[in-house]
Amino acid sequence: MKTIIQKVLLLSLLSVLIMACSKLEESVYSSIFTTNFYKTASDAEAGVASAAGSLINLYGFPLLAASDFAADQSYPRAVVGRNTITLFTYDPYFTAQRNSGRHETEGPQGIWRFSYKGIENANWVIEKVPAIQMDAQRRAEIVSEAYALRGLYHWTLTKAFNEIPVKTRASTSETEALVAKNSRAEIYTQIYSDLDQAIAGLPSYSASLVKGRPSKEAIQGLYAKVALYNEDWPKALQMAQTTINSGKYSLMPNVLDVFDVDKEDAARVENMWAVEADRVTPSRWLTVMGIAGPRNSSGVEYAKVSFGSWFAYQSFFNSFSPTDKRRQLLDTTYRDVSGKIVLQKDITPITPKGVLIRKYRDPNSIGEANNCNFPIIRLADVYLVAAEAEARQNGPTALAYGYINTVRKRAGLGDLTPGLSKDAFITAVLQERSWELFAEADRWFDLTRTNTFLTVIPKAVNDVYPTRTPQAKHRYYPIPLEEIQANPRLTQNAGW
Repeated sequence: MKTIIQKVLLLSLLSVLIMACSKLEESVYSSIFTTNFYKTASDAEAGVASAAGSLINLYGFPLLAASDFAADQSYPRAVVGRNTITLFTYDPYFTAQRNSGRHETEGPQGIWRFSYKGIENANWVIEKVPAIQMDAQRRAEIVSEAYALRGLYHWTLTKAFNEIPVKTRASTSETEALVAKNSRAEIYTQIYSDLDQAIAGLPSYSASLVKGRPSKEAIQGLYAKVALYNEDWPKALQMAQTTINSGKYSLMPNVLDVFDVDKEDAARVENMWAVEADRVTPSRWLTVMGIAGPRNSSGVEYAKVSFGSWFAYQSFFNSFSPTDKRRQLLDTTYRDVSGKIVLQKDITPITPKGVLIRKYRDPNSIGEANNCNFPIIRLADVYLVAAEAEARQNGPTALAYGYINTVRKRAGLGDLTPGLSKDAFITAVLQERSWELFAEADRWFDLTRTNTFLTVIPKAVNDVYPTRTPQAKHRYYPIPLEEIQANPRLTQNAGW
């Protein structure tokens, strides 16, 4: 299966253009332009696997780097151009990352490339699989999963770049490959349509659901978050309530178990859709474990190989109540390979106030490979979406309080202060999201969707990054310059 999947991995949007313009006449099995594929049930399975394949590349690092290196919770060591995201000194060519050979793996260019690669692969599944003679139910599930993936990829792109081209047809010509931007309204209309199609054909969650495949309820939860970003409060609340009330998922009693690599199967009751990693397949490694662990691979509880490249701000660590169990997913000491306790001042040479991120640890990792799954949508997230959507519409009602307090209770906190104003309650929800979802490629997009990054980010500083001055243009990343050069119908984002 692995060999088949590798054969059918399709090209990115730019690669599609190059191939389309080359006018090759050969019929190659692995080419997207032949009719030799999408004939059998195994072809359909391989096709949807290739569409999902972009998830490991996207969440493996580019999405996290673009979000968490820019936000107010965590920061990178200043290597291979990572600090340009934190300091907002990147350019549309992403020169620093390019000069380090990391331009597609550690930032916005990777978001663009891997999202459109996933969209292209999903489009072929949506177009070709319905005609395959195979089990009808499984065929419907495969197509529905492709719709879910296409919706997710488009949403990821619009979060990062604002207006982007919507691609709903497989590229077999230059006309189909070179498309202009769509408006936000058009983008969200298409995402809604794709998620509706996905929900209609996906199975409900059960313990027997194949790992990595989304359930109907998981996509309803994702839909709720998408609608929240679209400021469609009624839809966000409706979908969040549908997910919560389905009874298919529940919060794990102990929040620490959600990120215990040995409890990932049990954690699926909350971690509704995740990027599945494993320790032995090179194409299924997640980089986050290695950069979050201590330098020189010295933290036995973190990983066999780690680099000490990603830390939380001391101010973020201090923002947690001492009774908040989620603070245990950060640490200011660790035990090294000799059994010695390493104090905070010695965690990293770049600052005496390094704070380690403990969400992604795999003590039994093999080399740089790990088995840590990365959440796409968690039930705790959906509860907080419901709290915000209800408050945006109706103020801080008892219902809104109930949703946020469910998350707080699991964290070991008391109920949120009663009687808050609408604005104060929403601020509290956003803060709760920060504590609950840190290091999950979420925070920057919360700050940009609420347009609060210009006031929040300058306060998120330390001795490594003492000054941070984002501008209005940084709300969205510039479209990678080579995409603009390759597609004359594309226009650059404002300010770039």
